[in-house]
Amino acid sequence: MIKGFDRVDTEILQKELMALQNDPPPGMTLNEKSVQNSITQWIVDMEGAPGTLYEGEKFQLLFKFSGRYPFDSPQVMFTGDNVPVHPHVYSNGHICLSILTEDWSPALSVQSVCLSIISMLSSCKEKRRPPDNSFYVRTCNKNPKKTKWWYHGKCGNLKS
Repeated sequence: MIKGFDRVDTEILQKELMALQNDPPPGMTLNEKSVQNSITQWIVDMEGAPGTLYEGEKFQLLFKFSGRYPFDSPQVMFTGDNVPVHPHVYSNGHICLSILTEDWSPALSVQSVCLSIISMLSSCKEKRRPPDNSFYVRTCNKNPKKTKWWYHGKCGNLKS
């Protein structure tokens, strides 16, 4: 049994891990080394979808799961050397996406989060950072889930 997780939580994570390994969303692959030491922290390698502004670009997503998953959303952010330049992605890797916070539901999964991020990047018309990127990156918490986001077509934060 994993410290901080009960049997049910571990089984859910194992099931999601297997689903991601066996049927990953297009352009996504689980970084197998990332789960060798801990089932509660995964890295998912991502490639920008064909025909989009990010075609061929490679990114990494970091998923961190609390002991309350799936009732509590995972912490998800871009990590590594290449964070996509996108109006909803801060240069520190934080992602402004409502399903990662207030619109999370236990019915969602790692695969649905991955598909939402693929869709978000694929629908982008212009590569640019959020307008408050510099201020946010200087003042935010390391955990993007601690940010009070607002979602009105444009992304930004109220306070971190």
